[in-house]
Amino acid sequence: MAAAQPERRGAPALNIGDVLATLAEDFPSMTASKIRFLEEKGLIAPNRTPSGYRQYSQGDVERLRFVLALQRDQYLPLKVIKDYLDAIDRGERPESLRGGLSIAPRAVSDGLGALPGGMRPRALSEAQLRAESGASAALFEAMLSFGLISAENGRFDEHALTVARSCVALADHGLEPRHLRPFQTAAEREVGLIEQAVAPSASRRDSVSRARAAEEARELSDLFLTLHRALVHGLISRMDG
Repeated sequence: MAAAQPERRGAPALNIGDVLATLAEDFPSMTASKIRFLEEKGLIAPNRTPSGYRQYSQGDVERLRFVLALQRDQYLPLKVIKDYLDAIDRGERPESLRGGLSIAPRAVSDGLGALPGGMRPRALSEAQLRAESGASAALFEAMLSFGLISAENGRFDEHALTVARSCVALADHGLEPRHLRPFQTAAEREVGLIEQAVAPSASRRDSVSRARAAEEARELSDLFLTLHRALVHGLISRMDG
């Protein structure tokens, strides 16, 4: 279970409505049920009054903000986030999360404070995407043409930036977007399998069921990536004879 967070002396306890109001600007779809779901998963451990009401600290809020940002911006499963936080709670300093992130919420570690990529997901213009990825105009147009990236209301998200950076690196090996279209097709097929697997939970209207479906989807995508990596590495290992 996640450790209760130390609180500044005299800081008032928050009820669940206060927590929702605090998180509303950055996470407008957050609900009381989702907070309780994260508690059930061991991500937070609010104090309880003698009558059983939850009392949240500012540390609990920071921890929630951290978990939600990693889910949204890095698409990490809760188990990965919880293992990382549990290690920090035990006084350890794990090297990094997947993708090289080495961070913690302020309430968990005073030495590490930044949330990844700011509190809101960035929406990038074409110029920003090209500048940050190093993609030429021709490569950018090819990525669009072969469906590797797409814009929403004329803006690109962080996933598109990651794709663009990968395409730039692969171009140095002579691989162009037209060669990479099978990756997009495979991704679409995997998402179809995920949607099929989580359909029973996703079809329910309550927020807890939807949260469970989203978390199951993250876990499945993680397993798919592990399987894909193992299969590719297994085939490459045969190149050594």
